Amino acid sequence: MSADLLIEKFVALWPDSPFGREDYYAWQITQRAAELVGAALSALDDGYGREGDIAVHRTATIENGAVLKGPAIIGPGCFLAAGAYLRGGVFLDEGCIIGPGCELKSSFLFKGATLAHFNFVGDSILGADVNLEAGAIIANHRNEWEAKAIRFVFGGGVVEPGVEKFGALVGDHVRVGANAVIAPGAIIGRGTTIPRLTLVDQAPGL
Repeated sequence: MSADLLIEKFVALWPDSPFGREDYYAWQITQRAAELVGAALSALDDGYGREGDIAVHRTATIENGAVLKGPAIIGPGCFLAAGAYLRGGVFLDEGCIIGPGCELKSSFLFKGATLAHFNFVGDSILGADVNLEAGAIIANHRNEWEAKAIRFVFGGGVVEPGVEKFGALVGDHVRVGANAVIAPGAIIGRGTTIPRLTLVDQAPGL
């Protein structure tokens, strides 16, 4: 598998994160999200409050009506709006925003990443300063394929991760416009702008 697919090529903060020593590709990390986030709980400092397998930094704000299912780490200065739903192993770095009606599953978000309103992001890694406008979706499962295994095109070849659920590896400073859809198995380079109402589908043959 190409070294150009390593997470640090897209997310500058990855090597210094609690997971940076894990020399895996993005889909391998998201498959192990619950395990990895759960293991990272023990290394947190006393700036975090713990309730079971959920750790929330004391400077984070969580509105009434947000739902967190552990394991989860909510970093300094994060904001979770009413109606946000986090599950399956979630890591939020400093200053992340999860807006109303957003669902985040088995995903890792880095400094300042924002899901504005009514977004779904599944089995994904989002770099620093990534912003999804209202209604943008990162899908994680090919329910339209008889063979569900994710496949995508990268660097002129077809990558077959061997998993049935993987959303996207989204590089730092990406902008995703309102109601855009990123189909399962996507690699989005740093600084990319995806216009509103766009479909991004990197499956072979498309």
